[in-house]
Amino acid sequence: MTTTTTTTADGTTTIEAPTDLPVIRMTRDFAATPAQLFRAHTDPDVFVRWSGPAGSELTIDQWDARTGGSWRFVGVHDGEEYAFRGCFHTVREDRLVQTFTWEELPDAVALETMTFEELEGGRTRLHTVSLYDSFEGRDGMLASGMEVGVNDGYARLDGMLATGEV
Repeated sequence: MTTTTTTTADGTTTIEAPTDLPVIRMTRDFAATPAQLFRAHTDPDVFVRWSGPAGSELTIDQWDARTGGSWRFVGVHDGEEYAFRGCFHTVREDRLVQTFTWEELPDAVALETMTFEELEGGRTRLHTVSLYDSFEGRDGMLASGMEVGVNDGYARLDGMLATGEV
């Protein structure tokens, strides 16, 4: 199993890729309620302010955060454009299930499940499991430097949570 653990100002993000499944598992604790994290992942105006690597700018092309809805956003980072798209399969306050496709690897569609586990002291643990259709797709995502976007984005989200913006 490949495991990357990154400690940030507010917590630790653990990214795991088991050798026997085409899966990426991420876990991170936030100083937030489940409702705040749900909003951060479903409100497009909030999402574009925190998601992605530092210095990137996101534009929402489509965002319908409801069961059966779809989404697409385009980001620009260091002068390069990238896009992601997917469909929301389940949208509940405790659980999001969506497809996730990086348009650079259009055949590497992931089924992503996020759960928001309420902890003591106003904290929430975010669990994300991304199941890819192949090891090549999963490994391509890992090789893309996705952990930078994940960690930079979560650091910005921490700041927004600390100031009450979310």
